[in-house]
Amino acid sequence: MPETLGGFEHQVLLAMLRLGGETYSVPIVGELEGLVGRTAAPAAVYVTLRRLERKGLLTSRMAPPAEGKGGRRRRLFRVEKKGVETLRAVRDDLRRLCNGIEALEP
Repeated sequence: MPETLGGFEHQVLLAMLRLGGETYSVPIVGELEGLVGRTAAPAAVYVTLRRLERKGLLTSRMAPPAEGKGGRRRRLFRVEKKGVETLRAVRDDLRRLCNGIEALEP
């Protein structure tokens, strides 16, 4: 049985896939705001990223300080195979649940 995802976890994973490669919380915030109009604090995204990492859907590493950016190190996250498989399973479940729903609408 695949991991279950909360709505925000689902959105964060999808935003990460759209961004590609490794990323950190701030670009994910921008992706969510630009595509779904959802305002999210970088701290909320970071907490979600760490939770997804504990579930085994992501991995992270500390990047060296960026040149000219104040010398701060960032934790970069990457979606793992299990994360992609979980997104596919959730998508398939939602498709099955939505199949035929139009006939039920008033």
